Amino acid sequence: MAFHNALSIHALFIAHLGINIAYLVHPTTMQMASSLSYSSSFAVVVVFLLLFFTSLCTAQSGTDGYLHLRFYNHERVLGSGPNATVVYAVERRGSTSGAGFGNLIVYDNLLRQGVEPDSPIVGRNQGMGVGSSVAENSGLTILQLVFTAGEYNGSSIAVQGLVPVAPLQTLFERAITGGTGRFRNARGYLWIKTN
Repeated sequence: MAFHNALSIHALFIAHLGINIAYLVHPTTMQMASSLSYSSSFAVVVVFLLLFFTSLCTAQSGTDGYLHLRFYNHERVLGSGPNATVVYAVERRGSTSGAGFGNLIVYDNLLRQGVEPDSPIVGRNQGMGVGSSVAENSGLTILQLVFTAGEYNGSSIAVQGLVPVAPLQTLFERAITGGTGRFRNARGYLWIKTN
């Protein structure tokens, strides 16, 4: 199975069928996006997502089978508000982050067309993570990118994989394990870079 390596994310939709999704969270995004006041926000996260689709999807899109999308995940510091909950393990093992071993994080974040807090909402990033490493701060995440507007309304993309607590600019990867609707049987990988 071949994957397309998309380094350019300049266009929101590129005429391939696969997917390239970028998530950004501006430090003031959630403060401006709501009338509620929040004391902090999550670091900027950039995600490049690539999907490989089955021949059924390829027939709809052209010869190479890839579709590139770009959107932004708006997220606050985990556990700081109504969009996220952190359940800490009984024995915290010295970690103060939500990714500590045994900790459970459940979240529901907005997906928007742009980084601006008032840009149109295209869906939600709904999922959970559990601190899964005793030796380091990392967690296994399982999430669903649920589209609620636009041409992919009613479709979703399933993603899972390890997410390390790492320095800024670290690039890491998660697997696309499937999808629903227009993304049925999607396969590929998700690149995440924290900024």
